[in-house]
Amino acid sequence: MAKSASDIIKLKSSESSECYWTKKNKKNTTERIERKKYDRKLRKHVIFKEAK
Repeated sequence: MAKSASDIIKLKSSESSECYWTKKNKKNTTERIERKKYDRKLRKHVIFKEAK
């Protein structure tokens, strides 16, 4: 079985306890990612950062 370069990562909201799961190619993107996503608890867009 071939080893994949992408892994499933967890994005954590900077303002609440909301989490968002996505895939990331670790070969192309070595640094931690930040995305602006919709937070359902706060009902607004906030920055989600990659968690460990």
